[in-house]
Amino acid sequence: MRIAIVHNYSEKSVEVTHKLKTMLLEDAFSLVKQDPDIVISVGGDGTLLSAFHRYAHLLHKVRFIGVHTGHLGFYTDWREYNLEELVSSLKNDNGEFIEYPLLDIGVVYEGSGESKHFLALNESTIKRVDGTLVCDVYINDEHFERFRGDGICISTPTGSTGYNKSVGGAVLHPRLEALQLTEMASLNNRVFRTLSSPMVIAPDEWIKLTPIETKDFTLTVDQLVSNEGQVDYLKFRIAKERIRFARYQHTHFWNRVEDAFLGAKQPDEN
Repeated sequence: MRIAIVHNYSEKSVEVTHKLKTMLLEDAFSLVKQDPDIVISVGGDGTLLSAFHRYAHLLHKVRFIGVHTGHLGFYTDWREYNLEELVSSLKNDNGEFIEYPLLDIGVVYEGSGESKHFLALNESTIKRVDGTLVCDVYINDEHFERFRGDGICISTPTGSTGYNKSVGGAVLHPRLEALQLTEMASLNNRVFRTLSSPMVIAPDEWIKLTPIETKDFTLTVDQLVSNEGQVDYLKFRIAKERIRFARYQHTHFWNRVEDAFLGAKQPDEN
């Protein structure tokens, strides 16, 4: 089995990575940087996002594993204290996985018709920091509203617990396979009106945003940032590709949510 390890450079992550590499080599695993079967991220959710974008061209064959070295994360099922169990699971791997939907982002430019294509695991946003963003919102190419405000966030179900939640979006279970559009500080008064509520879009539908009176804006794709200009429109839909996580031990989604945001559960005294 060919294994790639992606880690951040905190002292704890470097220490855990060194320990994990030693254990894997002792069990005759191949540690590689190219064409892996398994990608292990050591750090937090941000590190796993980096690993995802680094190996996004191999989604048809690669599986991901997250080892967390800080607080619990949504994509990281393993901790530094159960590395032996992780290595044992790798030795007995049977190819099982759990998969999550991804966000497909297309950007088409004015005049030339040139385009860019991105994949996001969590979300994509379009926003302005030095003025009001104005854009027309279409659902399945049918005009829905003209948005005015700071920006728009479009998230996957797994990404719904991240930036989307912080701007007032709902938390969606990954099995829904839906997109969510959440407005960011929309203008609503007697002159300008928007829905001003999160929208959940079916998996066979798409969202199209056409900038109006907006020469430039910032586009984010997960943690990646791009300054854009002269854009004709952007289109968002559920991607054909999916991300796969090795299914050795897997925390139930709502347990992840409870632990991350509430932490109120007490150990069972019985």
